[in-house]
Amino acid sequence: MEFARVRLLDPRAEQLLSGLRHEYEVRYGPGDAADDVPAVEFDPPMGIFLVLMDGDVTVAGGGLRRYDAETCEVKRMWTHADYRRQGHAKAVLAELESIAREMGYLRMRLETGDAQPEALALYPSLGFVQIDNYGHYATATGFERALTDA
Repeated sequence: MEFARVRLLDPRAEQLLSGLRHEYEVRYGPGDAADDVPAVEFDPPMGIFLVLMDGDVTVAGGGLRRYDAETCEVKRMWTHADYRRQGHAKAVLAELESIAREMGYLRMRLETGDAQPEALALYPSLGFVQIDNYGHYATATGFERALTDA
């Protein structure tokens, strides 16, 4: 398996986004947006989109976008159902953290929904601390991690 930095409109990212849209619909019902951020926000130099590939299969991935001058936001984290519980989400987050540091960010933040118990357990286990919800989803939980502590 290998990581690839891609644009959000790349077919490898589309495999991830298609799976994410389906998963959001199952967990949250119709109308929950997986496309609420313009693709250009994931482009360098302020953002990045990363996929973990197993041959032609997009196993996992996620993106970073600028939140403010010192903070990036993780969006679109997802792991293919056939590859879950194998540490791929942790590997993606570790790679995203490394890239975020290279980009000069000091903090990483994200939010996840109440219908994603796996994510709600994962982020604190990786050193993210819960913060007030900062997005437009009323039931989301916000997390943040300083990138200077690792």
